[in-house]
Amino acid sequence: MILIADSGSTKSDWVAISQNSTIRYSTVGINPYFHDEEFVFSAIKDNQSLYSISSQIEEVYFYGAGCSSEKLNSIVLRGLQKVFTQAEIHVDHDLSACALATYQGEPGISCIIGTGSNSCFYDGTNIFESIPALGYILGDEGSGAYFGKKLLADFLYNKLPENIHFSLENDLGLDKEKIISNVYMKPGANVYLASFMPFIFSHFDDKYISNMILEGFKTFIDTHVRCYQDYTKYKVHFIGSIACLFQKELDQACQFYNVTLGQVIKKPIDGLADYHMKMELVKIENNERIN
Repeated sequence: MILIADSGSTKSDWVAISQNSTIRYSTVGINPYFHDEEFVFSAIKDNQSLYSISSQIEEVYFYGAGCSSEKLNSIVLRGLQKVFTQAEIHVDHDLSACALATYQGEPGISCIIGTGSNSCFYDGTNIFESIPALGYILGDEGSGAYFGKKLLADFLYNKLPENIHFSLENDLGLDKEKIISNVYMKPGANVYLASFMPFIFSHFDDKYISNMILEGFKTFIDTHVRCYQDYTKYKVHFIGSIACLFQKELDQACQFYNVTLGQVIKKPIDGLADYHMKMELVKIENNERIN
């Protein structure tokens, strides 16, 4: 049995594949920028259904936000090894998951817009990252954390439309002390900022919100798509909840920069499952030829 995981900072999707079944699981997000190996172990153990099959897993393919270097990957690897003691474990970047899940047989640019944001170019063999992801403080343009940060800053600066300011203050009970505490004094500030996306979506008819989303997507494309040479020649694919929620505005931002919009997918896990099932079939066929 093989296990595939796609993890963002907020949520992780898992699929266990055997010859006779495909079973899905969900855990909290795992990101080595914010979490240690004990967190990885606990996150999986908290899902008893997933933890119960740990001894049956022969291979694990984990694709995660923040898994961008050998040092960071080793944090996740050690945590996974504590759970899946019999398995061969592979840890890779969530950009790899994005590229594999959106590949349509031709070179293209694949982007993530969820809690955070990033992009890469995939030619079918190699994945190229033109500029680094800088995280929610310096980067993550167009992401849930980016829009949450913009919303809260404008709330504290008294720049929001009156109805939105009133709703944040009275319906959600926000004030400066609460915001500062969650952003600067508690872990998971990026997830906290992105947690305001349901509120943003519920007020999308307001011109302030719709403009904020469109301008944020323009900033993402200007930063993370136009950095690739001849970017207008390729389809640009997107994965992530924010890209899906605001697909109309994403399309408008793409048109503004003469970008060809490709696939827009909420989660890459289905594409990853298909990819690894095909790889398993290739392994089986190769072994049969050898034998």
